Amino acid sequence: MYIHEHKDWPDFSWNSDLIATSLAEIRHRQGKILGQMEALGFSLQKEAVLETLTLDVLKSSEIEGEILDSDQVRSSIARRLGMEVAGLVQTDRNIEGVVEMMIDATQNYTAPLTDERLYGWQAALFPTGRSGMYKITVGAWRTGQNGPMQVVSGGIGKEKLHFEAPDAARLPKEMKRFLDWFNGKQQIDPVLKSAIAHLWFVTIHPFEDGNGRVARAIADMQLARADNTPQRFYSMSAQIRNERNAYYDMLEHTQKNSLDITKWLVWFIDCLHHTLDNVQSTLKNVHRKARFWESISQIKINDRQRLMLNKLLDGFHSKLNTSKWAKIANCSQDTALRDIADLIEKDILRKDEAGGRSTSYILNEAE
Repeated sequence: MYIHEHKDWPDFSWNSDLIATSLAEIRHRQGKILGQMEALGFSLQKEAVLETLTLDVLKSSEIEGEILDSDQVRSSIARRLGMEVAGLVQTDRNIEGVVEMMIDATQNYTAPLTDERLYGWQAALFPTGRSGMYKITVGAWRTGQNGPMQVVSGGIGKEKLHFEAPDAARLPKEMKRFLDWFNGKQQIDPVLKSAIAHLWFVTIHPFEDGNGRVARAIADMQLARADNTPQRFYSMSAQIRNERNAYYDMLEHTQKNSLDITKWLVWFIDCLHHTLDNVQSTLKNVHRKARFWESISQIKINDRQRLMLNKLLDGFHSKLNTSKWAKIANCSQDTALRDIADLIEKDILRKDEAGGRSTSYILNEAE
């Protein structure tokens, strides 16, 4: 029996004593982080939000097995936030859709969550009306024409069934009850409400596809309400991606047990603790970028160079040589070589002393 089949569904219960201390610590840490961010100044705050939202979009899609282009995601978010940043690129429609959903969830966090708003989010994820090769229902609840909604993970031939969602005929009633609760006011900690909203929505699984990403957007929206700010400085999705196996195991365990969801709440709060552990890394990277761009603010560089310098600042995951420069910047190798030589002359790049089969280049950052 799944939890949505219990006669008392969705009257969740939990042991408050088991989570009280950890929850209090989370609220304290959130307050400290918001204080740190306020001390950054407006421009660095914006950069931190850009980095966090980029990570959130990338990792939420990655959980579902979809790898997005990080430059396109970053550029799309920057444009929507009205930021003028270096190295912006054109973005595909599917990336615009994912970004549109996340921006709406976190920047408009005080607005009510409605059927129509959720329809728009899900439709934005699938602008062609297809998930891969398959035509799906978009902008509406699933119809049940394709049989029961089974929640699985794993690659083709290695799928693992975690649970089966409620029948499609129940969706109007189930979603009305969920939305009334989410938009209402309860005597419940807002972080706990985020954890419950995530679990509740995933259990209903109202769409043919995109449920996981929408559920995480809803959780982020509620966390924005908990922080009472649209400024996002930590990415829950990034941590869930790191703990993906544990995430699916906990979902399966919770779905197949009673309406006592203490274990789910403990896992969610622990995951949020791990998420907050990574904020200092974000801060460090934001400061590093700011120092770098300030140090070369009076030096003239072209758009290709800006793009590639941002790549290096974001942690280019292999050795950068002229061939890779030419491919990423969409130029000839001769042009790439001139771009690189110009940056070396301006003391912005230098040759990597590690050497190898071909010459590679790294940032010449001041300590």
